[in-house]
Amino acid sequence: MTNAAFPNVSKIKYEGPQSKNPLAFKQYNPDQKIAGKTMRDHFRFAVSYWHTFRGTGADPFGPGCALRPWDDGSNSVVNAQNRARVAFEFLEKLGVPHYCFHDRDVAPEGATLAESNRNLDAVVKVLKEEQKRTGIKLLWGTANLFSNPRYVHGASTSCNADSFAFAAAQVKKAMEVTLELGGQGYTFWGGREGYSTLLNTDLKREQEHLAKFLHMAVDYKKKIGFKGQFYIEPKPKEPTKHQYDSDVAACLNFLREYDLFDHLKLNIETNHATLAGHSMLHELTTAAAAGRLGSIDANTGDELLGWDTDQFPTDIYGTTEIMLVVLGMGGFTTGGLNFDAKVRRESFEPVDLFHAHIGGMDTFARGLKIAHAIRQDGRLAKFVKNRYASWDTGIGKKIETGKADFRSLEAYMLEKGEVTPCTSGRQEMLENLINEFI
Repeated sequence: MTNAAFPNVSKIKYEGPQSKNPLAFKQYNPDQKIAGKTMRDHFRFAVSYWHTFRGTGADPFGPGCALRPWDDGSNSVVNAQNRARVAFEFLEKLGVPHYCFHDRDVAPEGATLAESNRNLDAVVKVLKEEQKRTGIKLLWGTANLFSNPRYVHGASTSCNADSFAFAAAQVKKAMEVTLELGGQGYTFWGGREGYSTLLNTDLKREQEHLAKFLHMAVDYKKKIGFKGQFYIEPKPKEPTKHQYDSDVAACLNFLREYDLFDHLKLNIETNHATLAGHSMLHELTTAAAAGRLGSIDANTGDELLGWDTDQFPTDIYGTTEIMLVVLGMGGFTTGGLNFDAKVRRESFEPVDLFHAHIGGMDTFARGLKIAHAIRQDGRLAKFVKNRYASWDTGIGKKIETGKADFRSLEAYMLEKGEVTPCTSGRQEMLENLINEFI
């Protein structure tokens, strides 16, 4: 293991809740088994290349201030290759099994598509070497279809057909690279797939183009033999007034309408749920109910700020709710928990990257333990089951099994006379129950 970038940091170990060491896990013990699986397998943690290794701390009011001694500030391939080696030093010392990237995160964009592809190939060679050396795997790859000015009007939804064509070529290459690196999935994030005003937008045509683009990707996936899972990531508001992938429900509707439902699952982010005006629990539950919850971007947002702050998760209530849903669906298969999160601008030293990820991993470990305890206790599940008891027998069962219609239901109520009173929703009691475990 090289010590070039983080010479004062050893491999992060589990030291238990009593430890005062800021560079140790207090809750996350990767080999500890809960509900028959190790914590490592429950979470399938991944680090986002874009924030952790490319983030500079820049914001709309000032340039980057992060200290990254290993980065020479150039946009060269050699610098990108060195950065990749640093990334794996970090990943190895942190002890995470996966990472995620955009194509333009890992390699500089060239003057032409051909040059960009060559640059990417040169860095992928290093990524491949480092994966072999460490055993760390690619959770999923994706393409940046939003930063370059060619995507000013969107990529697959652009009014310019050339932008669509370039995006297709870029995704083709990103998919090939993901396959080459053994990626377990590929994510589509529509960074500019939306509109700022309907006065200049053919909404139906743009959505049809987006669907056509995804169908092309599905076809090419089969052609190259990529077995990984496709994901679409909901994101509202930023940067356009209305994103076509604004929340889980919008994505599910889109997938159903355009015959893509069986081909894509959802990669859901907490901060995006906040921007959509939903709780993360709502978004995850909606996706899981449809059998489309695939992977999670683990972060949190500030409800007092109206943008994507991408903070590391530190709220135990939040991680408990997330893990209740994940455990309820039987756990991850191809997906996992990717830390799509960045350190605060004021946390500019390299060691802060470790502090942030350790805190996020410990917070999820607490959430897993609590969620498992709640499920083992059984009172919450029993209450929900009993609340719907009228549907398990009698008229409720007839409705659910298709043995009732309006005429038979009218006859039933004419004879019965009035609705049987229900029991209270007991929200406060259930909130108290959750607090027992936290």
